[in-house]
Amino acid sequence: MRNLTKYGKEIAIGIVPVAFVFLIYVGFPPAVLVMSVLMVSALFLFSRARGGGLAVGAAGKKAATRKPSFLNFEDIGGQEQPKRELKEALEFLVERERIAKLGIRPLKGILLTGPPGTGKTLLAKAAAQHTQSAFVAASGSEFVEMYVGVGAGRIRDLFKEARQLAVKQKRESAIIFIDEIDAIGGKRDGGGQHREYDQTLNQLLTEMDGIQGDESVRVLLIAATNRKELLDSALLRPGRFDRHIQVDLPDKTGREHILNIHARNKPVDPEASLTKIAEETFGFSGAQLESVMNEGAIYAMRDQSELIRMPHLSQAIDKVMMGERMDRETTREERERVAIHELGHAIVAESVRPGSVAQVSLTPRGQALGYVRHHPQQDSYLYTKRVLEEQIMIALGGAVAEELHYGGRSTGSRGDFEQATNIVRTLIESGMSDLGIIHPQALTQDMWSKENGAILEALTEQTRKLLGAHMETFRHMLAHLIQEETLSGEQLRNRMKQLVA
Repeated sequence: MRNLTKYGKEIAIGIVPVAFVFLIYVGFPPAVLVMSVLMVSALFLFSRARGGGLAVGAAGKKAATRKPSFLNFEDIGGQEQPKRELKEALEFLVERERIAKLGIRPLKGILLTGPPGTGKTLLAKAAAQHTQSAFVAASGSEFVEMYVGVGAGRIRDLFKEARQLAVKQKRESAIIFIDEIDAIGGKRDGGGQHREYDQTLNQLLTEMDGIQGDESVRVLLIAATNRKELLDSALLRPGRFDRHIQVDLPDKTGREHILNIHARNKPVDPEASLTKIAEETFGFSGAQLESVMNEGAIYAMRDQSELIRMPHLSQAIDKVMMGERMDRETTREERERVAIHELGHAIVAESVRPGSVAQVSLTPRGQALGYVRHHPQQDSYLYTKRVLEEQIMIALGGAVAEELHYGGRSTGSRGDFEQATNIVRTLIESGMSDLGIIHPQALTQDMWSKENGAILEALTEQTRKLLGAHMETFRHMLAHLIQEETLSGEQLRNRMKQLVA
């Protein structure tokens, strides 16, 4: 019976044409036969579009077959605070009798918010393992269709399948996980209830309201989104999503924990410092850190090395940040201009933040012909006016270096200027410009342009004076960088100290 189900499609493909030919052979009218087939097909498709009858909702079927891999909270690195909050919120599924004695209303929903790749899905899977619950997963995009009523039907099927799966697995609770919930939970603009995604959201709200604490199978909805601000207020209120847990990018300690987790099954050289790699990956998400370890293993395989060494991991950081190395042929003049441009960034960075440059490279990666890799001395989340001005000067360093050597700029500075103007906007909106504390919407376009130009002009002049005092450094380091294609931060610092001395 199981084999018949498994190969049912292949059997049907073989039998149907033979039956069709046989009926024509015995005298059955072909036109009537074709009309019958078309009518049955139309009925089947209509049933699926309605989300009921002959077809069970697609989201519900898919969700029921998804089982979480064995994953504990201890296997997730860098998210200690979210894990503590989530464990506390899950107590009502674990300590049911204690919760009932205290008269606590069971939670109905938990919303995980934060940047992509920070581990929201992993937290949901670990929650199911922690509470020994049946686990059903779906994506918000699975509920969005052009036909009205399909998404709502799939929402109903999703909750139904979660309860049935819990009964089948003999579990007392079920966790439904909806990733990218903003696809169905966006704000309604008052345009009526005829749109498909409004109907889907209404059905989700109804299902959440129907989750009762005295059910034999207790259901908890966990959702994840990168854009909480887009969600409808009816979805965010208490009684729907009772807990909002922020899952942010990991700090240095968290990054090192994540790197160690992904190094468990890899032959990492004992001399390779994952602590240093954690320092150089500020702003990386858990997914990016996993990719660093994976790419490091790939580089080790290319070098036919039995161990993943420090150079492999350094190359992996560049790969994740900038993209794959490109085989672009550049002229001598272009290479020299790129080298001067990148040295401009590096010299300014070392002048305003000693020890911040990790490497200067002329290796083309992604859209960049060269790059400077920095590593922060410590994680920072608040910035002073001087720190932001230093960032702008570092961004302008490449263009100013080209001006000093060639008398003009190139198109290679486009991304630098975009970065500089974004930081200027942060300065103005934070009340750290000469305009003082002012709402951004109160500024006209002319006021924005004037203040932006004044800040950039003043910092460009400071950068010009700084690089003008290091022309000898350019002369000594240029030939080395062009020949070797890479320059370590230590080499740059030693040369700058020698010339100053």
